[in-house]
Amino acid sequence: MLQMEEAVDLLCAQVQTIQETEEVELLAALGRLLGEDCVAQQDQPPFPRSPLDGYAVRGADTASASPEHPVRLRVVGKLFAGGMFDGTVGPGEAVRIMTGAPIPKGADTVIRQEDTDYGIEAVFLYSSSLPYQNYCPAGEDYKKGDILLEKGTVLNGAAVSVLAGAGRQRVRVLRRPRIAVISTGDEVLQPGTPLTAGKIYDSNRFYVTSRLMELNCPPVASLHCGDDAEALAEEIRRLAPSTELILTIGGVSVGEKDILHRTLELLGAERLFWRLAVKPGSPTLAARFGSTLLLCLSGNPFGAAVHFELLARPVLARLTGNPRLTMKRERKLLRDGYPKGAKMRRFLRGCVQGDAVRLAQGNQAAGALSAMAHADCLLELPAQPTGFPAGKEVWVYLL
Repeated sequence: MLQMEEAVDLLCAQVQTIQETEEVELLAALGRLLGEDCVAQQDQPPFPRSPLDGYAVRGADTASASPEHPVRLRVVGKLFAGGMFDGTVGPGEAVRIMTGAPIPKGADTVIRQEDTDYGIEAVFLYSSSLPYQNYCPAGEDYKKGDILLEKGTVLNGAAVSVLAGAGRQRVRVLRRPRIAVISTGDEVLQPGTPLTAGKIYDSNRFYVTSRLMELNCPPVASLHCGDDAEALAEEIRRLAPSTELILTIGGVSVGEKDILHRTLELLGAERLFWRLAVKPGSPTLAARFGSTLLLCLSGNPFGAAVHFELLARPVLARLTGNPRLTMKRERKLLRDGYPKGAKMRRFLRGCVQGDAVRLAQGNQAAGALSAMAHADCLLELPAQPTGFPAGKEVWVYLL
């Protein structure tokens, strides 16, 4: 059986980082990777502007101003953000100005309103200001021709805001990976269908599909197929030409209805590995069908979740060029201990608490998924025959 790290390396070697780009609306680019360098087409701000509410003046006119000896200036206009002053501020003159408004010609600083008598036709200044002291110059943020964001930047909210401030309505981003999800099993029903004897609802497909959506890699298809190797092979044949990755769930063990082995034979797919030295989800299977990678997860809900997080996410990181999609790993102290040993590496659902980690509330069995809703990490326990005492240092993988 392969170790998890060997499986990750093997899977990632099968895919290349996507270089194709597409142009999308700016808000639709959130979470995407920038497909080009974004260059400023103008200074930001495009004009000198006021950093506060007050009076735009010539600094030289304020040199002697103090509470004891205020300076009187004639108010020749009022200026709000978005407006312009047509004239020029001359000696002994001031323009009432609001935050963000363009500083008029002739003025080189702003006296804040709290340091004046709020005059309307004339204003008394009780404080001095050096030229350009309270003054935001044109291009204070960036200059025309500056590279605002480099190709490959993950567009978070701040990056989207920068592009909006630069006047970009649309932006070129790297194409998302094309991924399909197929759950299997005759026992599986879709939510909304009446639950009949012996059946269960399809939580696995919804876990994998929703996690892909959370990671900004929404699948191009998400469907269910029963325990029919020929039908599953046909679905994969249909989807493969338009996908880089197909994730299947269930049918990978050794039972009579574990159809993935037969499906791969029908496809003539190249098997990469079967079984990993990891619990739960050990029977995970991987193959290559033409240019499409097949990653076939265990049908056990937690097993499917573990191997999606540990195996599929590095593949997504490789496809997208976004290293943030790979789980971050940290050392933590096991708060409460765990009584069971294991023959192979085991993962549990955990919650990080500072330098420690505790088990997430709920059943930790491979067939139970509800505890994942309370977890913020996967807690790794190494293979050993005995249990694990409280205070033992362990690895955690942050979800």
